[in-house]
Amino acid sequence: MTTTMTSTATTPLSPHLKDLENESTHILREVAGQCDRVALLFSGGKDSVVVFELARSAFAPAAVPFERLNVDTGQPFPAVNEFRY
Repeated sequence: MTTTMTSTATTPLSPHLKDLENESTHILREVAGQCDRVALLFSGGKDSVVVFELARSAFAPAAVPFERLNVDTGQPFPAVNEFRY
C-alpha cells in the first residue's frame, strides 16, 4: 500500500477550521494583552506543535511573547526529541 502525503500549506482551510483558527488567534492575543507571565507548555507532540504554530501566526512577524516550557513526557519517540532540540 502506498500513501501519498500532500502539503496542506497551499490548501485553503474549510470555513469551520478558519473560524476555529481565528478564535484561537483572538484568545492568544487576548491572553498576551491581559497577562504578564504566560508560558506555552511544549512537549513536541502534535497538540503543542499546533498551539505553538497558532501563536506564531497570531504574533507574526514579531516573536511569540510567551515563554516556552519544555515538558518531557518520557515517551520514547526520537523524532519528537529531534524536533524539540
